[in-house]
Amino acid sequence: MAGFRSLTSASVVLRQTNIDTDQIIPARFLSTTERAGLGKNAFNDWRWQADGSPNPDFAFNQPQNAGRSILLAGRNFGCGSSREHAPWALTDLGLRAIVSSEIADIFRGNALKNGLLPIVLDEADVQALMQDPDEELTIDVAARELRTASGTVYSFPLDGFSQTCLLEGVDQLGWLLGRTDAITGYERQRNC
Repeated sequence: MAGFRSLTSASVVLRQTNIDTDQIIPARFLSTTERAGLGKNAFNDWRWQADGSPNPDFAFNQPQNAGRSILLAGRNFGCGSSREHAPWALTDLGLRAIVSSEIADIFRGNALKNGLLPIVLDEADVQALMQDPDEELTIDVAARELRTASGTVYSFPLDGFSQTCLLEGVDQLGWLLGRTDAITGYERQRNC
């Protein structure tokens, strides 16, 4: 997982509320433990029509949204089951950040462990950002800020440990492994 210091991108908008993890990645795609390749099934039932062709009305199928890595989503994003495949699918789809006024706790934790930044802002602020998805947004993880190209700055909450992991590009285990020398030294001191 690459370190995440800052990101500048226009956004993709999904106005729906209560987008659950089964809508993010339907259960029939959970038979793998591989992260790569899940992006093609992200939002599967919304992205594809019955005949397998792309749904032209779905945001991720619209050409102007190609390559965008910030999702602006309706309230209560990531609710439902605790499947870790949901953030895997979203990162494989190319997303690095989700902005919503409410993000489910378990999804939030899984996202942070997998390098996907969940940003919670006030509902009015999210609605204002949704009005101009083509405006470039800059996310500064170190400053815990989201900035618009027009100069508005939104601060967002992010605990220190999650921030460190994002900046270093590691998960919890990677963070611990990066401190192997200190752990070994402590064990030697204690005769463990």
